[in-house]
Amino acid sequence: MKNKFVFIPNSNVLTNNSIKIWSEKLSDLFTEWTFHRPKNKEEALVEISDADAAYGTMDNDLLSAAQNIKWLQAPAAAPDEGFYFDELIKHPIVVTNFKEIYNDHISIQILSYILSFAKNSHIYRDQQNRKIWKQLPETQHEIFLPESTVIIIGVGGIGLETARICKAIGMKTIGIDAKKIDSSKWLDEIFLSKNLMKQINKGDFIVSTIPHNPITEGMFNYSFFSKMKKSSYFINIGRGKTTSLNDLDQAISNKIISGAALDVFEEEPLDSNSNLWKYPNVLITPHIAAHGGKYLDERRYDILRENIKRFQQNKVLKNVVNKSEWH
Repeated sequence: MKNKFVFIPNSNVLTNNSIKIWSEKLSDLFTEWTFHRPKNKEEALVEISDADAAYGTMDNDLLSAAQNIKWLQAPAAAPDEGFYFDELIKHPIVVTNFKEIYNDHISIQILSYILSFAKNSHIYRDQQNRKIWKQLPETQHEIFLPESTVIIIGVGGIGLETARICKAIGMKTIGIDAKKIDSSKWLDEIFLSKNLMKQINKGDFIVSTIPHNPITEGMFNYSFFSKMKKSSYFINIGRGKTTSLNDLDQAISNKIISGAALDVFEEEPLDSNSNLWKYPNVLITPHIAAHGGKYLDERRYDILRENIKRFQQNKVLKNVVNKSEWH
């Protein structure tokens, strides 16, 4: 009897055409499987009933209907809040994600923020928009990167790639992670999360790559910013709800820190009335750090293909998620 795989409709990220292409390619590769593309939830409820595996966002109705389901491929590295609902967490189903496909794209975005702040490019861009020719004093908070320190909170794939790039330009790198990390040639020092507040005042750049979960929600607040060096910058490309924007606003307004770069926000899009828009020392990008064109779909496909192969060989799947921690 063949294994059955279902692509759940309306799961974002992939277009219907991409799913069609994937399904056809996988059907040619894995003749022991059948691949199904229901058009709507009603069809999905029927198809999922005897499926072994699925791709996409599964709600409680689909999970209840799935009597044989063993594996779910999440449609993102860190799906939106609500993806890991209580019933899914308690269910024996194995969930995998697409982590590490964004490592190079996001780390370069982080570097772009660091370079901008280090050379005051954000200030000169504002001057350009106003047609102002003015050289800033050489003493004005320009950072010599080979003598600076970056603290990376969350040293998974993105964090380590960021450390590698920062190390290449001479920066000192400190990694902070919830789990014990083996030594890395890209990190000068590594600490567990419980030691974060003791290390935070060492950083010229504080970079967050961490996911949102019940533990990290609101983690970056006024108390946190108060522990940073006054000359330092906060960068968040992880998840928006890890950072209190009101507290960040106060920290910027009160000159507790020198500035911030944000690609993710508590609520998106960022409210047009937010004070963060007006600060010259705040860089805002509209959740685009992970953009990478066709390469990302190819990487997603490669992970899915590999996991189908592992599934049928009864091997451990790639990128297995700790459902209770949402990543």
